[in-house]
Formats: sequence, C-alpha cells, structure tokens
Amino acid sequence: MKFIVDHNVGKLVKWLRMLGYDTLFFTGDDDWQMIIIALNEGRVILTKDTGIMKRGVVVSGRLKAVLIRSDEAGEQMRQVAETLELDCRSGLFTRCMECNTSLEERTKQQVKGRVPPYVFLTQEEYMECPSCNRIYWKGTHWLAMNKKLEKLRES
Repeated sequence: MKFIVDHNVGKLVKWLRMLGYDTLFFTGDDDWQMIIIALNEGRVILTKDTGIMKRGVVVSGRLKAVLIRSDEAGEQMRQVAETLELDCRSGLFTRCMECNTSLEERTKQQVKGRVPPYVFLTQEEYMECPSCNRIYWKGTHWLAMNKKLEKLRES
C-alpha cells in the first residue's frame, strides 16, 4: 500500500515511513494535482479536507481516501492503521525518513568516517539511503521511535 499525505496531516509522513510504507508528502494547494498523483501511482490519500472526500473519484470508490478526524499525530496514525489494517511490524525502518527511498544495508567499513566516532564504536548495523546518502543506525533516536510504534501496536 502506498500513500499520499495532504499537508494538513503532514506528521503522518514520518509515521508511515517508519513503518516502511511508500509515502509522498503533498504540499501543494491544488487538490486535483494530488488526486491525479494518487490515481496514477495507486496511492491512498490521507487528508483532513472534507472537500476531497466529496470528489467523484473518491465517492465512486475509484480512489481510496481516508478522512482523518484527530489533530493529534498518534491518534491519526491509529485511525489509519485500523481503517486500512496496516502491518505495523514487518517493514520497520526500511525507508528514508527524509526522501522516502528504500534503504540499503551497509557494513561498518562502508560507513567509516561518515558517522560520529562514538556511533562507529558502538554500532554494528547500518542502513543508507542511496538517494540522499543519509545513514541510519539503531541508536537512541531509533529506540525512541520504536517505543512510539510499540504504543501504536498495543492500542
């Protein structure tokens, strides 16, 4: 399942990418442009815009869209996970949080000199985005995100 997230629920982008879902962040003002992208790429629209939900392609079922009810990011993610029966376990941390590209495994030697010295000494597993070259490892930030995801899975 792939998503396009409207700017009015932008915090969902981070959550969905953490879960490994291909997620575009739509920052434009033209709803039709977002609809066209969603149709062309087979994406589900996530939005708080009730007008989008009234569009013929959504009402007819040709395009799937979810109207987000809450203003709170965790509750928004719970709604999406429940409504679409998302897998919140298998694709964790496989997409770049910045650019949405699938991450690739890297050896310790491949990241030498590209991560902080303490990280290099204490971590063994690394992932890299081949598009923006951002490097990821299972440090304290990863642990904090994993705790947030665990709360989501429990609810």
